[in-house]
Amino acid sequence: MISAVSSASSAIYASSLYANAVRTPDASQQSGSGRNTLGQEQVSQEDQRRIDELKTTDRKVRTHEAAHMAAGGSLVTSGASFEYETGPDGQRYAVAGEVGIDTSKGRTPEETLARAQQIRAAALAPADPSGQDRAVAAAAAQMAAAAQAEIAQANVAPDEEAGEAEPVTPPGARPQSDDANALDQVIARSLSPSSAGRAVNIYA
Repeated sequence: MISAVSSASSAIYASSLYANAVRTPDASQQSGSGRNTLGQEQVSQEDQRRIDELKTTDRKVRTHEAAHMAAGGSLVTSGASFEYETGPDGQRYAVAGEVGIDTSKGRTPEETLARAQQIRAAALAPADPSGQDRAVAAAAAQMAAAAQAEIAQANVAPDEEAGEAEPVTPPGARPQSDDANALDQVIARSLSPSSAGRAVNIYA
């Protein structure tokens, strides 16, 4: 199970997929002394069945948490921690577990997007994600969507500003520049009454 830890170090805890998988009373709890009218052989078979269940659960829980850690990489804030149950043989077996992962944003939208994708991958890494794992994955997907929107907005804004600053010239119109204005003045002087009788040279 993924335990999401934000930048404020708050944590979310939930029961693991396997937490209640093997919480059935063993033979000693059912009969008080651990022996019933069926005799020693029947009790031993029940104990062995219980031990086998605990071993299977222990293996699944450890594999589950190892998958989280492998996919979480540098975002994992703590190693796997486990909840144990003691079997009829006196051995402790893992029946629940969790891995802490940092779910805070990055310094840039691009970094936030990369972190969100890794968080989601870590949450869904096990073959059988728990409800808590799926909740963390959903939150990471929302983080990724927000980062993508921010990146898209940043890429569009400069183009829009450039479009607004660019002057629009009507079709067929001559763009005005300092040289064009100077040329117009020369033409105007050549056509004015005061220029009569004088030759004016216009260089294009």
